[in-house]
Amino acid sequence: MVTLQFRQLSVPPGHRVILQNINWQEFEAILTELGDHRATRLAYIQGTLEIRMPLPKHEVAKVIIGDMVKILLEELEIDCESFGSTTFKREDMSFGVEPDDSFYIKNHARMIGKERIDLTVDPPPDLVIEVDVTSKTQLAAYEALRVPELWRYEKGRLQINILQDGKYVESEISPTFPNLPIVEAISQFYEQSQTIGRSPTLRSFRNWVRAQI
Repeated sequence: MVTLQFRQLSVPPGHRVILQNINWQEFEAILTELGDHRATRLAYIQGTLEIRMPLPKHEVAKVIIGDMVKILLEELEIDCESFGSTTFKREDMSFGVEPDDSFYIKNHARMIGKERIDLTVDPPPDLVIEVDVTSKTQLAAYEALRVPELWRYEKGRLQINILQDGKYVESEISPTFPNLPIVEAISQFYEQSQTIGRSPTLRSFRNWVRAQI
């Protein structure tokens, strides 16, 4: 048997590697070996490990959508704690996932100063963002971890998924921002950014939010 270190594994941008029959201890060891400062994203679903390398387009989209969420929270004076692509995992459920962005909003006060998250004690994030989701199995992970609100940006459109009775249902309304047409606005301003660039788009988005409130 040949043993390789995971640091030797090269995943081209836009591709993924799927490994079967990975136990929890192996998953934890892989997380430790790969470290926190990496471009790859991991998802662990009951023995199956998916390693993804996002495309640059994906990274641009996740940053600007995350920035728009931050503008919404700032302009509406809603406190939050942002945890980015933190690994959210529970051994007892055999699930682990790394969103493109994540926010504690209702539970923000409990997360101030947290450096480690233990989902057997800590709540899941209130809102997570995934861009260009290619694997539907990640939905099962977010459902199991009971993340209340999941935004998925895919094929030029934002989809809002709300957890109801343990399953996600699509919604046109964001419970976090119920009085704003979030689906249309995020999609529209992201497309605008592809023409005029990030900074002018975010300024325009901030002005739009202020006009709405």
